[in-house]
This record gives sequence, C-alpha cells and structure tokens, in this order.
Amino acid sequence: MAVERQSEALNRKNNAFDNKLRPLEFEEFVGQSKIRERLMLAVNAAKERGETLDHVLFSGPPGLGKTTLSYILGEAMGVHVKTTSGPVITKPGDLAGLLTSLEPGDIVFIDEIHRMAKTVEEYLYSAMEDFAIDILIDQGPNARSVRLELPRFTLVGATTRIGLIAAPLRARFGLVNRLDYYTPEELAEIVVRSASRLGVDVDRDGAMEIARRARGTPRIANNLLRRVRDYAQVMAGNFISGEVAAKSLALLEIDPHGLDEMDRRILETICVKFGGGPVGLSTIAVSVGEETDTVEEAYEPFLIMEGYLERTSKGRVATPLAYERLGLKK
Repeated sequence: MAVERQSEALNRKNNAFDNKLRPLEFEEFVGQSKIRERLMLAVNAAKERGETLDHVLFSGPPGLGKTTLSYILGEAMGVHVKTTSGPVITKPGDLAGLLTSLEPGDIVFIDEIHRMAKTVEEYLYSAMEDFAIDILIDQGPNARSVRLELPRFTLVGATTRIGLIAAPLRARFGLVNRLDYYTPEELAEIVVRSASRLGVDVDRDGAMEIARRARGTPRIANNLLRRVRDYAQVMAGNFISGEVAAKSLALLEIDPHGLDEMDRRILETICVKFGGGPVGLSTIAVSVGEETDTVEEAYEPFLIMEGYLERTSKGRVATPLAYERLGLKK
C-alpha cells in the first residue's frame, strides 16, 4: 500500500509538472504547423456556423502533443474537455455514463483509443454519427433496447498505433492528423518557454544542448530540462548554459547524439554479440533484459529514425553509423 501511495503521489507530481508547462492556445503551441493551421481553420469555421467541431483523431509516437492539442481545442471552442483512456472504458455502461453527462459542444478526449474493448467501440459508431446510443437492458425474454439521446459533442481520440483502430471507427473521424517528431530548433524554443515558466534562466546554447538529446519529443525535452534545472540550481547559480547542460546530461548518461544507456546496450548487443545482425527482436530483448514491446516501441523508433538500425525480413541490422557512434570497427 505504501508503494502504491508513493506511485500515486509521483504521478500527481508529474501531471502537475506537465500541466504547468502545457500551452493553452494555438499561438503558444510550437511545431506541427500544418496540423495547427488545419485545426485553427476547423475551429473558426465551426464557431462561425454555430456548430460543434467535427470528430478529431491524433496519431503518432507518445509525447508529441496529442493531449495538449485536445485541451487547446477545448479552450478555442470554449467548451469543457472530459478526459478518459481506452483501457478504462471496459463496458458499454461506462461509455453511456460518460456521454450522457456531457453538455452540448463538449469534447470527450479518449487517450489510447486503440485499446478500447471492441464491444464498447461498436457503441461509439451511433454515438459519433447519430448522437444516440442504444443500451441493452436485461437478458433473455425480458431483454429490451433503450435508446439514449446524446447532446452533440466532439470526440477526440489519441493513439500511438493507428493500425489497431478498426476501419469503421477510423472512418467516422472527420479530421485525422499524424504528429511527427520535432526538429532541434523547435525543441529549443519549447525548452526556452518551459524554462521561463519554471523560473530558471537558459541561454540559446543550453536550450539547444537539451533539444539535441530529446529524441525529437517535447515531453522528453521537458523532462531533461527538469533534471538540468536541478543541476543548475545546485552547481551553476540557476543558469543553464551549454556547458552546464552538457555536464548535467552527461551525469544522466545521455550522449550528445541523444543516445542513452539502453540505446547503447541495444546497439552493442547487435554489433558485438551478433556481428551486426541480422538478429531477431526477441533475442535482442533477452540480451538487454527488456520486454520485446518496450524495445520495439520505446527504443527502436529513435534508433531507426536516426539511422542506427535497419529492420529487415531476417531481423535487425546495425548500420555503419551505429559502429561509428560506438567507436567500433565493422
């Protein structure tokens, strides 16, 4: 119980940190310029017509701003945002209770929508199209269907694996947007903005030093900033320069290219133990002591994006760049 309470307290602290840094307007949101323009256009058009916003689906790797954009949509439309998660909604009654409590125009944000139970997902079809939901009451001869009318609402779904969303559900979203990784320049702008909200000074070199090691992800950039802030507070008079950022990130074993300890272990396993590959994913996972899904979803995308790994039909293969970064000869 004590461990659970500590975990809950840590989660609340992290959420409070994220909320403090989360922008609330489109003008404050950095990056994803095309998606931002499309959403602003849709919001302005819906407000001029006096209609609710069309249903929106965000896809892409975690930490790129899907939840943040959902809250920005709520602010822009002037409505409430009710947040839930796909795995939490386990039966149709949960969905009905959520939808019937809405006010006209409200936004329902469902994170990890691809993990929603299929039986619940099917109830969303009529809710999204007809703004009504049919609930079956009782069983056997006494079974009867009750139709619940719903206020017009906007469903905003977020997923890291859009391929797992059923085609009928995906087709009901009017606005489908895929978020991409950020450039170091965009991340540096985010770091400067976040630092000002945290009350710590950072120069351009310090912001870029953090941005280059953030894997193209704002959430990682903000987390690194929090660790660098601790170092700067104790060792550098609460000022983050390029040198201060480099020293503090070196303590975290994150190199100038953004590779952390596990990244290097994965690359070393492929390059040294298996001669550069090809080697199967499960073999890599066992060798580094991680779950297969964790290696595939948390580490591989960055290594592939940066050109350290290749996926082939026979397995994973290390590129010449991986040998160069590890200081090895192929």
